[in-house]
Amino acid sequence: MSPHDFTPFASRTLDDATIAELPRHYRGKVRDNYDLADGRRIIIASDRLSAFDRILCAVPFKGQLLTQTARFWFEQTADIAANHVLTYPDPNVLICRRLDILPVEIVVRGYLAGTTGTSILTLYKAGQRQMYGIELPDGMRDNEQLPTPIITPTSKEFDGGHDEPLTPAEILERKLLTAAQWDELSATALALFARGQKLASERGLILADTKYEFGVDAEGKIVLADEIHTPDSSRYWKQASYQQRFEAGERPDSFDKDFVRSWVAARCDPYKDPIPVIPEQLILGTAAVYAEAFETITGQSFEPDLEGATVLERIRERLAPLFVER
Repeated sequence: MSPHDFTPFASRTLDDATIAELPRHYRGKVRDNYDLADGRRIIIASDRLSAFDRILCAVPFKGQLLTQTARFWFEQTADIAANHVLTYPDPNVLICRRLDILPVEIVVRGYLAGTTGTSILTLYKAGQRQMYGIELPDGMRDNEQLPTPIITPTSKEFDGGHDEPLTPAEILERKLLTAAQWDELSATALALFARGQKLASERGLILADTKYEFGVDAEGKIVLADEIHTPDSSRYWKQASYQQRFEAGERPDSFDKDFVRSWVAARCDPYKDPIPVIPEQLILGTAAVYAEAFETITGQSFEPDLEGATVLERIRERLAPLFVER
């Protein structure tokens, strides 16, 4: 098999990481979380692919690829921001400090891009120039670089609702964050993004935009949570072809889930209509994109963990020491 031919593993996906022996289960869009009595949290990255606030499909090895990409970035940015990771007992799993997640998701954008309802390109094409407390000039083109990176915060909806755009003034007025917290998050997010853009550029990539989530630990310290600079939380473009494709009005070659998202958006209203069946070859192609992104970003070769009859069985075995009696 070639490094990115996942055809033999089309059915080897982790779409459900429910483990009855682990306590306090919370199922997120793409992760299953368990809270241990000692204050630690287990986060299992499934292979579910989420967009438009919905689950679209499961992509082989996606959970492993994203967890290991995030691991690379957590290690590369530890001098900028403390993060929640304690250990990695499995390629799909991390054990971390449990945090109180702050109710604002910090999105940093370096380009006029995006397909979701809260993206600045979507809002810009709808005629808006004032958004997120920022004014953009007329005459900008799809995927054009912004004069300087901007922060476009959204509400963090914990009940499965739609995230909504916020301005800094609204964040403070609604007491979602204190002024000091907002200042710290803004400075940290811009520093993380600058580091991400620099290292990505050295790998021949453009980090166009990304999202960060932060939480507060038991001592009240702000800590970077969730994931960082993965193809699921970020938009990566290939640097070599960007200018030519931009000038031609074409979509940049990307390393993100727009690969599936754009296919779905072209065939239905993904916020309202049933999602059409996504072809297996598109799903396998997405897995190959994630693998190529991992290798390009990190400089490491991707080695799929094939132990266990299924991914869930492998994870269960490695987490068994943490099982509790029911």
